Amino acid sequence: MSDETNINQPTYTKGLKGIVANESALSDVRGEEGRLLYLGYDIDDLVELCCYEEVVYLLLNKRLPRRDELEGFKKRLRSDRDLPQPILDFFKTATKTARPMSALRTAVSMLGMYDDRTKDSSQLKEIGLSLIAKMPVMVAYYYRLCMGLDLPPVREDLSEAEHFLYLLKGTVPSPEEARILDVAYILHADHGMNASTFAARVCIATLSDMYSAITAAIGTLKGPLHGGANEGVIEMLKEIGEEENVEAYIERKLANKEKIMGMGHRVYRVLDPRAPHLRRMAIRLTDKIGETKWLRMSERIAKIVRERKGLNANVDFYSATVYYSIGIPSRLFTAIFSIARSAGWVAQVLEQMEDNTIYRPLTRYTGPRDRIPVPTMDMR
Repeated sequence: MSDETNINQPTYTKGLKGIVANESALSDVRGEEGRLLYLGYDIDDLVELCCYEEVVYLLLNKRLPRRDELEGFKKRLRSDRDLPQPILDFFKTATKTARPMSALRTAVSMLGMYDDRTKDSSQLKEIGLSLIAKMPVMVAYYYRLCMGLDLPPVREDLSEAEHFLYLLKGTVPSPEEARILDVAYILHADHGMNASTFAARVCIATLSDMYSAITAAIGTLKGPLHGGANEGVIEMLKEIGEEENVEAYIERKLANKEKIMGMGHRVYRVLDPRAPHLRRMAIRLTDKIGETKWLRMSERIAKIVRERKGLNANVDFYSATVYYSIGIPSRLFTAIFSIARSAGWVAQVLEQMEDNTIYRPLTRYTGPRDRIPVPTMDMR
């Protein structure tokens, strides 16, 4: 075979692993270094110096806001929190046994039916902002209805993190609780060409609409190999039960070649840079509430898997303990991931449309060849 033939031969890698499918200025995932940057800003600095709303502005506008711009942006988001009545009616009549991610996926899709702006491509960013504002409300309202609780009215005097916790619990959270969720939002806001982001970009590349793209992303994040991992972590801890059971449980999982939820990452070859922030919060929280068992179990799991498999904890591993410690039910963990990641999804959709090309990878055919059909009956 000639060199020219080799050059023209399409590259095959299952799941597109290692294939560069596009360019992006949004998030820089440096797997070998264990670093994550948004528009050139290190995640460590953003967590220390910024709030979630600033990071949303950064992703959507590709620069940090001035003070007056930030205040205006906060007001813009807060003014768009109310849900259309048909969405509230849907939540009230829908089954209360569905997973919150299923309800969120369906509600986002429904929103698109009541928004005439979808016919105007220039409104893509405005629709995205509306979705970022409404998704926390939808998650909290559906959960409260499932629990038989009333629906607190939306407010415009609370930050994104404060407002979600207020809607969820019915009371305004402490500054510490709000800051913890705010940091978690920042850490989850964007992360390169992950599966849900890819789904959103593939969808919008067909010139569909923002609601369809975000619905595709939510449906993708819902899977346990993507966003569902943080729910899996807390369920694993509950299944283990006590600290003395950790080693036998993990050894059994490793012997059976089963996945340990929250350990390892497809991109990071060293420690996930988001994990230390959540670990520090987990330590602070468990010390404060006096319930250190979950953290001790988590630390023991992380040590065993690191020593046996060379895998480090990822962002899901400690986020589970953090959420659980501030009273967020485990069935909402993935939905909270969606709330935070909505900023990245919208930004990625907008970036896709700046220089759009439809995604059309090839498939390696492995089925039978050159078959001739045999009629099952005489057609004369």
